[in-house]
Amino acid sequence: MLHDGVAVLSLDRPPINNLSFELRTHLLQALDAANADPAVEAIVLHGNDKVFSGGVDINEFGSDLATRSPSLPELIRAVENSRKPVVAALGDLCLGGGLELALGCHYRVFSASARIGLPEVTLGLLPGAGGTQLLPRAIGLDAALNLILSGRQQAAADFRDTALVDELATEDLRAAAVDFARRLSADTVPWPRLRDRPLRVEVEDELYIHFVRDRLKGQKGQGPAPLAALEAVAAAGRLPVDEGLEEEGRLFAGLHAGPQSRALCHAFLAERAAGKIPGIDDSTPTIPVERVGVVGAGTMGTGIAIVFLNAGFEVALLESGEQALERGLAVVREHFAGLLAKKRLDQAQCDALLGKLSGSLDYAALGDVQLAVEAVFEDLEVKRQVLRRLDEALPDGAILASNTSTLDLNLLAEATSRPESVVGLHFFSPAQVMRLLEVVRGRRTADSVMATAMRLGKRLQKVSVASGVCDGFIGNRMLNEYLRVAGLLLDAGALPWQIDRALETWGMAMGPFRMCDMAGNDIGWAIRKRQRAADPGLRFSATADLLCEQGRFGQKTGKGWYRYEAGRRGGTPDPEVERLIDAYRTRAGLLPRTIGDREIVERCIYALVNEGARLLEEGIALRASDVDVVYLAGYGFPRLRGGPMHYAEEQGLANVVRRMREFACEEGGDARFWTPAPLLVRLAEHDLGFGRAGELQ
Repeated sequence: MLHDGVAVLSLDRPPINNLSFELRTHLLQALDAANADPAVEAIVLHGNDKVFSGGVDINEFGSDLATRSPSLPELIRAVENSRKPVVAALGDLCLGGGLELALGCHYRVFSASARIGLPEVTLGLLPGAGGTQLLPRAIGLDAALNLILSGRQQAAADFRDTALVDELATEDLRAAAVDFARRLSADTVPWPRLRDRPLRVEVEDELYIHFVRDRLKGQKGQGPAPLAALEAVAAAGRLPVDEGLEEEGRLFAGLHAGPQSRALCHAFLAERAAGKIPGIDDSTPTIPVERVGVVGAGTMGTGIAIVFLNAGFEVALLESGEQALERGLAVVREHFAGLLAKKRLDQAQCDALLGKLSGSLDYAALGDVQLAVEAVFEDLEVKRQVLRRLDEALPDGAILASNTSTLDLNLLAEATSRPESVVGLHFFSPAQVMRLLEVVRGRRTADSVMATAMRLGKRLQKVSVASGVCDGFIGNRMLNEYLRVAGLLLDAGALPWQIDRALETWGMAMGPFRMCDMAGNDIGWAIRKRQRAADPGLRFSATADLLCEQGRFGQKTGKGWYRYEAGRRGGTPDPEVERLIDAYRTRAGLLPRTIGDREIVERCIYALVNEGARLLEEGIALRASDVDVVYLAGYGFPRLRGGPMHYAEEQGLANVVRRMREFACEEGGDARFWTPAPLLVRLAEHDLGFGRAGELQ
């Protein structure tokens, strides 16, 4: 499009103008055509007022499309070498490769509200199209390093006095960029290029680089990307730009070929895919929700209330007793008072949020809500009674949600006259902190209810994953086997702190025994009683029950698998627990053996994998990547390993199956559990990954 001598080249690949091979090709062709057209005096690259570009197309990673000519670096070099000035018109968001493309332009006009970022480190990468070399030349080495290593977004206006920003547009962005281009004078030829700007590195910059390098080397669980990004930026300060770009490319290639980047990219795409449910799309009608009821003012109920208040909903908190209600309301108020004290809210914001909170002892107070979430004690009959009361109180069309973590949602729905309106919303504790939300679809849950629940999850800033109905749904059903295998490792010869240490060293946020102490060992005790009644053949270690019989319920009682002393963070190994385990082994005739950390990790993680495969076979989980999302967002699984199912693929499914069969054949091995899931076996035999299960005949 030509505007009085200015060619406007629009990036048009909704929703975020990812720089795919196709878009790169068309953009280069348009750039060449504009340079060849004598009627064109200047060129403007424009996305739209909301997004310039979100960067490269991550879906092309691992294919030749990512590097096929014109690659992004080739496109940027073409922009830099344009015979006519190129002005980037940058809307509200410019990220990753999109920002690198803008850095290759001769001038940059930003929307006044624009935000920029280079999030590559969150994908196990570094900016690989010139970002580590050009951004320091635009805003200074230390500012560029902070932006690159954090992966966070920052307001472009913060850099208005640097070479990054030539103008901030307060109104029509494209018109402002065209006007800017029109005002350019031929006297400025050759057009300014960031690559030609000298980068002065002061002594303070060198000291800062050394400080950051030492800090990064001392951090665990971050992978190689931050340190590689630091070295690339450091190269910008000591090498000519072309040599710096070569170093950046070498470091990028090393990261791109590594397992951490594959895992992080998988996690990123998995979270995006988790919101997609077959048969439900943007055309599926949803139920407007602005006022929400929460039944139960305990830890979970107050956390859920806080989540909804933070998202702008009106919340009515319901309890059966005055004291319990007042305690719950006080917890919510204290939460926001804490944010006020930390200056994360101002007084007006705090007052506005709390102004949307009300409390009641009467179900009639929920007569105008569009959604109610029960968060009462995890007992089937208690929850059925609450749902009956909600069924009577809520208006027609309202959604009845249960926060159950294990119970049969279909049985809960049968307690109401509208099972099609019942859905599971399984928040994880503490609800105001944990990112995961399992959205459980009952046998009769309506599409509109599921669609509404998934969109609510996004508004609540949760990672929502759809699950079918089974004992524990996706996360807790798998967790049950993980904990059960950890318990059987105690029988075999390991100790709780060895198991925790092995898994935490491997990358888990918390080992299984620390986790049980934090959650309360009595919770697992109740679950085991219920599961034994349903399946007497299920093998458990008796040590956890013996622990509970002594009242060692964890942190809340000061004793669990560990001892918890006042004023000290975390627990310490307790000789009493070791004696309890030894005594049990003796009574049971169990001969302990030496167990290595590798075996501990294999058994516990492969237990997750095997149960995850069974969930896929049964249709409880829609896709293997959903299983990964559940464990990454809700259970402290290391993101650098991509989730249990991705990790199994990295190990080779045939190797995983072989190891499980070895466990099954060992003397005293739990052959019933360690029999690999049929889906796992078929995939291994055909050398296929979980994502290609549909190819099986």
